[in-house]
Amino acid sequence: MYIFVGLGNIGREYDGTRHNIGFAIVDALERDLSRSLGWRPGKGEYYYAKGMLGIEEIVLVKPTTYMNLSGRAVRDVMAFFKCEISNVVIICDDIALPTGKLRLRLSGSDGGHNGLSSIIYEIGSDAYPRLRCGVGNNFHKGQQANYVLGKFPPVEATIVEDMIAGAISGLKEIAKNGMEKAMNKVNV
Repeated sequence: MYIFVGLGNIGREYDGTRHNIGFAIVDALERDLSRSLGWRPGKGEYYYAKGMLGIEEIVLVKPTTYMNLSGRAVRDVMAFFKCEISNVVIICDDIALPTGKLRLRLSGSDGGHNGLSSIIYEIGSDAYPRLRCGVGNNFHKGQQANYVLGKFPPVEATIVEDMIAGAISGLKEIAKNGMEKAMNKVNV
């Protein structure tokens, strides 16, 4: 079983924002799961959808904690589904990558991302896989929060669509062939 956790902020006002790229990816992937019953409230602060990608059972997760407390939801999901952290993939935005660029890593620091910091705090480790989705950093000093909570401009629509498709392809590769092969595919 793999658990793919898309990070974001709950609420329609955050739909389409850079910070919610994780939600956008798991929402799109949910449509590809076979035997999915759609999104349901979990036993904790999250929604989940469960289904199959080929022969692999997949759980998709959207925390309801808002970004800065995402670790609580990840902790609850791991406890409920009794899943090892190596099989939990966190999907999040990253201002250190150009818009559209993807990076799949097995572990690492939070890189200044409050959602990743919360996960490290709650599970007591930074040794968890993460799919970082580039949203660029075209903002003035002190405007980072406004930038990540802003929507992608129309001129970036195709780049963002391609990034979502690439992320889904990478997650499917994880389910089919494991993390190492997925890293070779994603990190080009």
